[in-house]
Amino acid sequence: MTRHGSRGIPPTVIPPLSIRLTTPRLVLRPPRTTDVGEIRRLLRHNQAHLEPWSPAPRPGEDPTSITEVSNSVLRQRRDWKNGRAFTFMMALKTDPSRFIGKIALTGIMRGAMHGAYLGYWIDVDHQGRGLSPEGIRAVLDFAFGPAQLHRVQAAIMPRNTKSIRVIEKLGFRREGYAERYLQIAGTWEDHILFARTREEHLASELRDDARV
Repeated sequence: MTRHGSRGIPPTVIPPLSIRLTTPRLVLRPPRTTDVGEIRRLLRHNQAHLEPWSPAPRPGEDPTSITEVSNSVLRQRRDWKNGRAFTFMMALKTDPSRFIGKIALTGIMRGAMHGAYLGYWIDVDHQGRGLSPEGIRAVLDFAFGPAQLHRVQAAIMPRNTKSIRVIEKLGFRREGYAERYLQIAGTWEDHILFARTREEHLASELRDDARV
């Protein structure tokens, strides 16, 4: 059996919470406790937009309340420090203090796998501009670079055609179909399973470089 940190399995390195990812149009960074008000604004503005694709809150729970958003930010920062998840808030370079979405790598597994699950959403007013794939590409560079992951997976409901187009545009492979996979908005929903490995990501980057 291959031991953690030996040949073929890189040692666990947790990137600092001060990290910032940039693209031609975007800046992405982990959430801070001072971001609670801005994150709350973003969630409230997108509540109807996100509801069909999100787990139902517990009875009496308001995911957009100051308490819930504050607890969420603290949990995301704690998970980052422990290497369990990496969450990025996304903003335009032209207005870096105003968030327009979130991209996260969660459920991180080390050992023999070195994998994570990809989740993402973008503000309803910023859809259709190619911003989601631009931000996700940066997070994939982070995942297969500083985060030292080998595999990133995504699960998407078949009727969420916009997310499917985004993930396929990024070169993810369809790996399967899981019936009643996740409980979303109170219903056990089927999901299409996608994945991308470090080798595939690096090969794609080489092809892109060759076209320049």
